[in-house]
Amino acid sequence: MSLAQAATRRTFRSLRVRNYRLFFFGQLVSLTGTWMQQVGQDWLVLRLTDRPLPLGITLALQFAPILVLGAWAGVVADRLDKRRMLLATQAAMASLALVLGVLTASGTIRLWMVYLLALLLGCTTAFDMPTRQAFVSEMVGPDRVANAIGLNSAVFNSARVIGPAVAGVLIVAVGIAPAFLINAVSYLAVIGGLLAMDPARLHRQPPVDRAKGQVRAGLRHVWADPVLRSTIALVAVVGVLGLNYRVALPLLARFTFGGGAGAYGALASIMAAGSVVGALLAARRGRPSRAMLLGSVAAFGLLSLAAAAAPTLAVEAVVLAPLGLASITFLATANSTLQLASSPGMRGRVMALYGLVFLGSTPLGGLLGGWMAGEFGPRSILVLSGVSSIAAAGVAALFARGGSAPPEEADRAA
Repeated sequence: MSLAQAATRRTFRSLRVRNYRLFFFGQLVSLTGTWMQQVGQDWLVLRLTDRPLPLGITLALQFAPILVLGAWAGVVADRLDKRRMLLATQAAMASLALVLGVLTASGTIRLWMVYLLALLLGCTTAFDMPTRQAFVSEMVGPDRVANAIGLNSAVFNSARVIGPAVAGVLIVAVGIAPAFLINAVSYLAVIGGLLAMDPARLHRQPPVDRAKGQVRAGLRHVWADPVLRSTIALVAVVGVLGLNYRVALPLLARFTFGGGAGAYGALASIMAAGSVVGALLAARRGRPSRAMLLGSVAAFGLLSLAAAAAPTLAVEAVVLAPLGLASITFLATANSTLQLASSPGMRGRVMALYGLVFLGSTPLGGLLGGWMAGEFGPRSILVLSGVSSIAAAGVAALFARGGSAPPEEADRAA
């Protein structure tokens, strides 16, 4: 076997597990539709209002439920059958996409309807996210968790390449509504994959019995472990202040560079292409490391400052590719660290807390980004992203040197 073949086998080794393979390809189809809807929703809000703040409000409404429901959703993920739970959440998401598509196609869509549907989608996501994250280890087992997380990130970001590009062309050619309707149909792929799985081959953990104080127990578990605690804190800071590109990219495309939906779709796809490379590199690594976690945050911050200074759309596009690589390297490393360092009975709650500080921070970041763009221009979002990420990496490095989160602890926890 050649070196290239060995590297490929190592990168894609989780695909040898049939249950995970069904999930992988179902997610590729479904997430492509999801990113088509995200681009369509962003552009729909801008078309209805032509102002940056409603875009931030929509994003805040979509992710605010994770702040409210996230911790309890983690308890639900630990208690219930994760495969059946995902069937329910995916069906609910498909229904919401269908409603948005029909309202848009009929011309009856109003801004308050977009707000309401975004809020309902957020409620569903609050339960879907920790369940889906914890389900990874059930499909592949503990030995392949880091690899499967890297491949999941590759799927997610491959969809980010395809979805925005297709949506941009579709919006220009036939309008926004088809992006929503195609997304509704795309959920059938992941639902079909879940139904086709062999439940007997899942690495299931015994369900957690109902008891009082389970949310508090999850918080205590995270706080008591320096690896979990420091990683969650870093994700929280970067999530609120750094990862606001859902707001920044459409505003840059429209107001800074004078482009349309096609320009936005191209920028989103280019950033996602870099993320795919970062995800595949993460899948090849055996175990996460503290050096990779902090290095990727620092690189993300420096590249965000470079993106803020980009004078033209073409230069912006060039910077966004490595920026995407750095961002997904950070997120995949953080995700793997948390899954490997948490105990199986707490994994749903730990990943719910990860979702709470990552996705749940989006409402705060979205509102802040929308306000900053209105006051100081879209580039200010990127400046804040760069400065905050570099500062967070520096502070985390100082704490790690002081002994609060030694680099080798993640490996020992695995």
